[in-house]
Amino acid sequence: MTEDTPDTPSYRGRFAPSPTGALHFGSLIAALASYADARAHQGAWILRMEDLDRPRERPGAAERILETLRAFGFAWDEPILYQSARTSAYEEALARLTQLGLAYPCGCTRSEIAATATLGAEGPVYPGTCREGLAQGRAQRSIRLNTHGTQIHFEDRIQGPQSQSIEESIGDFVLHRADGIHAYQLAVVVDDAHQNITHVVRGADLLLSTPRQILLQRLLGFSRPTYAHVPLILDEQGRKLSKSYAAAPVDPSDPLPALNLAWRLLGQPSLPEHGSPEAFWDLAIPRWRLEDIPSREAITIT
Repeated sequence: MTEDTPDTPSYRGRFAPSPTGALHFGSLIAALASYADARAHQGAWILRMEDLDRPRERPGAAERILETLRAFGFAWDEPILYQSARTSAYEEALARLTQLGLAYPCGCTRSEIAATATLGAEGPVYPGTCREGLAQGRAQRSIRLNTHGTQIHFEDRIQGPQSQSIEESIGDFVLHRADGIHAYQLAVVVDDAHQNITHVVRGADLLLSTPRQILLQRLLGFSRPTYAHVPLILDEQGRKLSKSYAAAPVDPSDPLPALNLAWRLLGQPSLPEHGSPEAFWDLAIPRWRLEDIPSREAITIT
């Protein structure tokens, strides 16, 4: 299939943290990149709280994330959207895909899939067991998208040309989970369309998710944003910072060291001396160059 050119009449970016803990340095990298790119394009920066996965949410985490972002000088342009208030919109999109014959019920457990599936980019590739219908006596557990023959191509603004056969790499992926929660892939696509997001700047850990999101945008008739995936920051053992020392919260009482380190790791030019987050942004935004970010999926701090 030929990809359409995204229609981007104006810049609308977003940052979408999950309230599973405090804001850590890896998330700060993504927040800084998305914010600087939006402001450098005189665009809007939208904040979305991805609190759909309630079992993983930690009490008070959303409020602490917002307090930290404010302390670091981030300012969002619209009221915060909370995914937990959007389930009817996700259900509507799921019903549309089902009516089109693109989504189907699945009765397979994770252990059953793992026992027969080949390994793909993110684990076992669902082999399409229930694609033609549930076996007799089998109860529905989840709802999946039929990805038969789907090949997605797109140009990432940082990582360059990307191509993925979703059926071969991922398989028919889940839209509605066995625990009753709408899946991230569906929710993020519905919300990006609802908020008219034109540019997505986020961490490279979500690069493999992008083809699934582009496919859903196409099937639901939504516009496609442009994508830019910033490198993940790894420690010397090759672990994501969110899994090691930077799982500790960034310090909202002393934002400048973390802001300056994130700026340097993203390959940006040196800044003059500054003494506050407000001064940091005043100096940083005019100097922002997304094209200077290293075009690789990870950077190791030594």
